[in-house]
Amino acid sequence: MILRKALFSSRSGSGRAAVVALLAAAGALSAADVHAVGTRTFDLAKLSDLEGGDLTGVSADSRGRIRAGFNVGKLPIQGAETTWCAAVTADGSVLIGTGNEGKIARITGGTATIVATTGQMAVSAMATAWNGDVVAGTLGSSLPAAGNLYRIGKNAGGAAPQELKPFAELPGAENVMALAFDPKSKSLYAATGPEGKVFRIDEGGRAQVYFDADDAHIVSLAVGPDGVVYAGTAGKALLLKITGAGRAEVVHDFEGEDVSAIAVAKNGTVWAASNKYTGGFSPPPKRESLSQPGPSANKPGPKSGEGVLYRFVQGRSPEVMFESKKAHLTALALADDGRPYVGTGSEGRVYTVDDDRLESLVADIESRQVSAIVMAGNKRFIVGSDTASFHEIRGTGGADALWTSKALDAGMRARFGNLSWRTTGTVEVQTRSGNTVEPDGTWSAWSAALAAPGKVTSPQARYIQLRARFSREPNAILSDLRLAFVTDNARAVVTHVEAKDKSADTDGLKTGVVASGAKPSKPSPTVNVKWTVDNPDKDDLRYRVSYRLEGQSTWRDALKPGDVYTKTDLDWDTTALPEGSYRIRVEATDEISNPPDRVTKHQLESSLVLVDNTPPVFRAMSLAGRKLSGDVFDGLGPIARVEVAIAGTDDWRPLFPADGVFDDPSERFEADLASVIPPGSWLVAVRAYDTAGNSVSRELEAK
Repeated sequence: MILRKALFSSRSGSGRAAVVALLAAAGALSAADVHAVGTRTFDLAKLSDLEGGDLTGVSADSRGRIRAGFNVGKLPIQGAETTWCAAVTADGSVLIGTGNEGKIARITGGTATIVATTGQMAVSAMATAWNGDVVAGTLGSSLPAAGNLYRIGKNAGGAAPQELKPFAELPGAENVMALAFDPKSKSLYAATGPEGKVFRIDEGGRAQVYFDADDAHIVSLAVGPDGVVYAGTAGKALLLKITGAGRAEVVHDFEGEDVSAIAVAKNGTVWAASNKYTGGFSPPPKRESLSQPGPSANKPGPKSGEGVLYRFVQGRSPEVMFESKKAHLTALALADDGRPYVGTGSEGRVYTVDDDRLESLVADIESRQVSAIVMAGNKRFIVGSDTASFHEIRGTGGADALWTSKALDAGMRARFGNLSWRTTGTVEVQTRSGNTVEPDGTWSAWSAALAAPGKVTSPQARYIQLRARFSREPNAILSDLRLAFVTDNARAVVTHVEAKDKSADTDGLKTGVVASGAKPSKPSPTVNVKWTVDNPDKDDLRYRVSYRLEGQSTWRDALKPGDVYTKTDLDWDTTALPEGSYRIRVEATDEISNPPDRVTKHQLESSLVLVDNTPPVFRAMSLAGRKLSGDVFDGLGPIARVEVAIAGTDDWRPLFPADGVFDDPSERFEADLASVIPPGSWLVAVRAYDTAGNSVSRELEAK
């Protein structure tokens, strides 16, 4: 049996495909990921559900709880696009190193002023050192390049930026990537590249190599309370513990490309951030590469990656405390209580984690990257890069504590129902809706605030946003947000129907017929029917499959009576059917997902399916010497192949019909077999196939 061409593609176009793709994105926050049966819900129960919108003055944790968080200010740093580092001076002002030709900005009294210039590529590292002075390290600009150190005194600043002179030069170092000061030994340590050296500098500016690593770049540095120096490398991503000049041990060998940040708590606990990048670690660019327009010096490394934060406690195994699959980690700081805070290299976010590995998103700044965090002492702040910004942490909560969700996508226009949540205290929740991915002027206004769970009044639309305000009760905690909705019922469309004989070849060239000389397959009366469906709202679907003999008008069920069929393929047994050409029809209906007045249906017919379970017959056959002639016939046809072999062998040779083309139910053939049959007496087998793979064989004696 063969299916002449049981294949048909719908003309439904690409619009539905686009809806399906967009619906996939909506599923992330919907209980309807698996099936869309009537009412569905947006469930916001974990940190990934709560991110992506606007977290102004609020914190969201990995248990899906939202509460009032840091009250964070914002101060743009004019004239700078990128920032690299920051330090707090003795008088409480903040110095920030920038990438705009190595300038230094001072933050004081709510203003940002450029107070010093180095003439280098970027001010890449800072530390508060002797007598409260700040020492800055740079990416070298001279050729051959030299990473310099500059000392900024308490009186830096004035009517014009101060042109700084090098306080110390580090031989062989092009880039100073990190600085750390040890108040006990009054020594400053500098991590450098591209020779992978740690320098020790005294108050007079005298520098000596303290440790020479195998990696080309040391990119992070910290000093413990016992004076031990910890360094992180890029390349092998090693965390080194330097116990003395030239002496070090590997604390940990990370799987990533760098150890981007290190911090040591007062009790000796070590924290280290490591990253994997899409393109591997990239060292800072050389000066000559910055001649083209654009930001003067960006942070080293690719723009995206994954980050992990480890904790190292004496006597315990290293422990992963935080992981980011969306962004690499660019900044790390410890609060006075030892709690860690990490900043990301994309989306400008700051996270923290507690001893139970409860993660919290505590700040989401507008800048793309967090370049520095300070969480200890009287001055707490976040520095953003691209664009350059300073964010002072003024406290917790406040009138502006407001959480706004990302736009939740129902996949198509929806009617919204009850919005429920859990709270410890009073929280006001509002909604707005619209039909664009990004909220704009076409969206509805924010609804009246709900002080308790209730019915959403925002109009029907594809997208909806939630907003929660914590101003009435700063200690309130909001969790377990759930919004019910029902989408418009979209019709499922059968887009493709394909049917194959279960014994057919898979090459699609000669369906049901084996290659000449090969062992013939056993014809099967079973047709495997498959179909694809465009189901925009992911309703559960029921399928009805029927067939009709060509020339008749009656459709007959291919399924058992009452069979609720939900699979998208069917083995159709044609054993008891009359031979001939058939069409198969597949109907998709969403009746098991919708009430009767909302049910939709769609059906699609296949092209002709040839049902042929009878082999052809030889009407004539003769062999005169080595001259073979014959005539083979099939009731439905056409004949597909004739071949010959010496009986008992598998050396089959194809024969062509007299007219040169196998295309009729009846084919006559003639052939000279002198090259096939050696002299002597032999039994010769002749075999013929129809296009369904049915075959007939006959033997003749050749003398």
